[in-house]
Amino acid sequence: MPPVGTFHHDKGALHGITVVVRTADGGIWIGRCDTIDAAGVHLLDADRHEAAPGAPSGEAWLAQAAAYGVWPRHPHVLVPAAGVSNVERLGTLRK
Repeated sequence: MPPVGTFHHDKGALHGITVVVRTADGGIWIGRCDTIDAAGVHLLDADRHEAAPGAPSGEAWLAQAAAYGVWPRHPHVLVPAAGVSNVERLGTLRK
């Protein structure tokens, strides 16, 4: 039986996977990876950790997202390549 589903071989291994993008300035984005190219990481249905008084730390925010999911506030985001320090699957953070 052939595989079922839509495959986008030109989109990369993380296409469709919820990822965490850490930036050099300490920022954290979570979103569904569309593509990673020379421009940067293209995320769909994304959210960004906002440091503010009374807000959870970045790591606490990630733990909450890993446990309960992400509430997207940005339909499409390009995280510029020059600022990206790390991209990993959100699922690797689940304990």
